[in-house]
Amino acid sequence: MGKMIIDQEYNKLFLELKTRVTASRYRAAVKVNNELINLYHHIGNIILQSQEKEGWGAKIINQLSMDLRAEFPDMKGFSPQNLKYMRKFAEEFSQTEIGQQAVDQIPWGHIVLLMYSGLDKDQINFYVNQTVENGWSRNVLSMQIETKLHKRKGTAVTNFDKKLPLPQSDLAQSTLKNPYLFDFLSLGDKAQEREVEKGLVKHIEKFLLELGEGFAFLGRQYHLQVEDQDFYIDMLFYHIKLRSFVVLELKSGQFKPEYAGKMNFYLSAVDDLLKHSGDNPSIGLILCRSKVGILAEYALRDMTKPIGLAEYRLEDSLPDDIKTSLPTIEELESELSKRINSDEDGDE
Repeated sequence: MGKMIIDQEYNKLFLELKTRVTASRYRAAVKVNNELINLYHHIGNIILQSQEKEGWGAKIINQLSMDLRAEFPDMKGFSPQNLKYMRKFAEEFSQTEIGQQAVDQIPWGHIVLLMYSGLDKDQINFYVNQTVENGWSRNVLSMQIETKLHKRKGTAVTNFDKKLPLPQSDLAQSTLKNPYLFDFLSLGDKAQEREVEKGLVKHIEKFLLELGEGFAFLGRQYHLQVEDQDFYIDMLFYHIKLRSFVVLELKSGQFKPEYAGKMNFYLSAVDDLLKHSGDNPSIGLILCRSKVGILAEYALRDMTKPIGLAEYRLEDSLPDDIKTSLPTIEELESELSKRINSDEDGDE
């Protein structure tokens, strides 16, 4: 077990350093991005005010595009279509809102995606904050919108409020989702637990993305020896923000109360055998194929360890309310390219 402990410590160390480096690079990029977003908002406001005051129509945008590109040939972003996006940006966000909602901390392409997502202001604010916190690319942001993360995050059934102190209980609750979507596995609805486990390890990057920021994967079928008996945890993680080991168990059928008791045992063993003095209490996450409700709440009520319960879904069992008609990034960029080329042809 000595090598396993060394690997765990290295993974924790590496994740901490990765988080620090990423944060430093992000802060430097934010300063540059802040200026650009505020410039675009200002341009959008000027276009709006001029059209309202002077009664100018859409042609003013084509003229501005041509003149700005001639004046600043080294700068991108002054196409007619992008100027229209700037106008919409100024229409939908006041200068005060930009600062309050951290909109100026995410890239312009993300903002355009959010403006045309059909989300309301509160939902947009949720995705803005999540993008800032997690450093999502535009592809990842699009995927999170498509899978309606705002409806899933923080909704797992847990006993965290009774078993963890503040603010760790709130952070742990917000870390979990319900349901988890494993559509990237391309497994049928009848797939068994081991098939799902193997698929998740094979697609570990996508799995970690679905779990959320801060999870470090330590192993599948992780071995624990208690007295003379061997036990195997389905999947073991360490969460850098929670500073806790996270034990994950997959169940292919309906939730059974005895699952909570077994998880309680695993967490006691992990706390004794793996947890260090600087770590917080280990947390359990049981993922079942069926919905979790009152039965799960009863099962968790008198458990001594912090445990969360959530549903997971595979491709064949995704409900209609999770599916979306939002275009993919490739479709969106293709359409934008067509529009921009069309507008540029009209300038000539």
